Amino acid sequence: MSWNINKGSVRDFGGVTTKWRIWKYPRMESEAQELLHYLHHSLGWSIEKVLETGIFEKPTQLTLKGNILLNEGINLIWTLVCGGSGTPFNSANSHIGVGDGTAVEDATQTGLQGANKYYKAMDSGYPIYGTGQKAVWRSTFGGAEANFSWQEITVANGNSDTATNLNRKVQYLGTKAVNTVWVAELEIVLS
Repeated sequence: MSWNINKGSVRDFGGVTTKWRIWKYPRMESEAQELLHYLHHSLGWSIEKVLETGIFEKPTQLTLKGNILLNEGINLIWTLVCGGSGTPFNSANSHIGVGDGTAVEDATQTGLQGANKYYKAMDSGYPIYGTGQKAVWRSTFGGAEANFSWQEITVANGNSDTATNLNRKVQYLGTKAVNTVWVAELEIVLS
């Protein structure tokens, strides 16, 4: 909120910025997949820290801006902010979900729209929140997980469409193949 003293009026300013990042590691042997998954998912290592080991090839990165916040997610946020009860989007509950649905984003949707979908729990230490006016969620999808065309992505407070979904982004993200490891991350900034 800012004051315009010359005119004596109050104006509201605010915004939401979202950024999805997908890191795609190339096909690798199962032992390497397991190690990579362990470093990201269980230990919460950053992409940079994993690359410093020199063990893995550098992943390709896809960055996407924008998505739509879903009504059910917005309503739950306000319920939690105002002291009501509900399932939070915390480390114990949050999942990143991916699917093959191509239906255009709509705020009234309540989950992923495709036939193939997979919800993955948070990497260790995620979500990150409390500084920088943002929250960051991250999940690592192992070599045997979510191997289909990724067309949609969401953050939910559970591992299925029956959970409350915070948001939804529809865009072709690529087709994840067996024995590849992909890391998905969402950053939401309020200003």
